[in-house]
Amino acid sequence: MPYDPSAYPPFAVTVDLVVLTVRRHALCALAVRRGEAPFQGQWALPGGFVRPEEDLGVAAARELAEETGLRVQEPGGDRAHLEQLATYGDPGRDPRMRVVSVAHLVLAPDLPAPVSGGDAKTARWAPVDRLLAPAGADREDGSSSPLAFDHARILGDGVERARSKIEYSSLATAFCPPEFTVGELRRVYEAVWGVALDPRNFHRKVTGTPGFLVPTGGTTTRQGGRPAQLFRAGGATLLNPPMLRPEV
Repeated sequence: MPYDPSAYPPFAVTVDLVVLTVRRHALCALAVRRGEAPFQGQWALPGGFVRPEEDLGVAAARELAEETGLRVQEPGGDRAHLEQLATYGDPGRDPRMRVVSVAHLVLAPDLPAPVSGGDAKTARWAPVDRLLAPAGADREDGSSSPLAFDHARILGDGVERARSKIEYSSLATAFCPPEFTVGELRRVYEAVWGVALDPRNFHRKVTGTPGFLVPTGGTTTRQGGRPAQLFRAGGATLLNPPMLRPEV
């Protein structure tokens, strides 16, 4: 069948960013309040349209910097983790036109307070449980609106990706500083999974998993109490045995 351009109207490509970090022992996501229509005034994930000359990864990094002032290292950096999450192309997901979004997942520790810019009116870190609460639930800003577009679905997919990957990979260390204690790593697992873990059992598992953690030889008292041993991420990318998520 010959190609007929009129049968394939143009569409746009966007990038949306699920940026996760652990703040005050809670898994938090980056959200921006939209300054323009559609969904003006509602919270959304950071992101925007891909320019004709841009690679998807370049567009994701640009949108993150423009809308929030945050700059996250590309894959291969020593602190942040960036990966493509999924593609979303429901014909009705954007009221302006047919828009296909390539979502990216970003995980990093100690990210600073965001600074809004671009078409974002406000940017903030918010607990993912609050952002994913259904319409009508009480919210910190007094709003009862869900996230704009299909961003609740995208955020939910990103959170589940993170929760699943820390079971069988060393990805949880991406939420930690370069040197961290077992207790700090445990709090990452607790925040991401939303459960309380037995400290002794957790310590035994992570220190007994080959290649997961490497002692640095140092200690710290930054968490209070007696000096705690410091570790850094080991060379293992897959955990054997895996850190299975407790059933709740």
